[in-house]
Amino acid sequence: MLFMNFALAAEVNLRDYDEFDVPEGTHIPVISLQEFSTAYTEEGDAVYFVTTSDIFLYDKNVIPQGTKLSGYIDKKNEPIIGTHAAMRVFINKMYLSDGYEIPIKSYIYTSNNNMIGGGLTAPAEYLRMPHYQRWTMFRAMGTLQCVPGAKRKMGEHVTIASGANLIVVLTAPIHMSHTVIN
Repeated sequence: MLFMNFALAAEVNLRDYDEFDVPEGTHIPVISLQEFSTAYTEEGDAVYFVTTSDIFLYDKNVIPQGTKLSGYIDKKNEPIIGTHAAMRVFINKMYLSDGYEIPIKSYIYTSNNNMIGGGLTAPAEYLRMPHYQRWTMFRAMGTLQCVPGAKRKMGEHVTIASGANLIVVLTAPIHMSHTVIN
């Protein structure tokens, strides 16, 4: 009799879902909660984001809109001649609206190996180069074209504005044992 009462009490406390994983490679749209730049932030400085839309896995809202994410500047490259500054942002924590904290592994997504910035600078000089299209009546018809020279300008710092729309991409699955209802 005692055993039956324990079994009934356990059934009442069960959740209506099982633990699940949000797959690696999932893209999460976020906005930045503060401005950060290669000019005044260092590696290890904290950065914060908030999700801008709900993320569903099948029919479950697994990451609701307004979920906060935190991370840090993982790598920073100063500007040099020929290349703009660059930084990589690693996101390591997700905070659900009820205060539950979930560790995650993700980066701010860019097509440049998740490095924000790092592009080539503009040429510092242009050279004039003659181009001949055709010969007519014993003379060349040509144009003078300016082409970029070998020297480049000094790079500039990259800044992410507060409220900038960004994409976070998961580099490892998130094991979820907790979701927010409403």
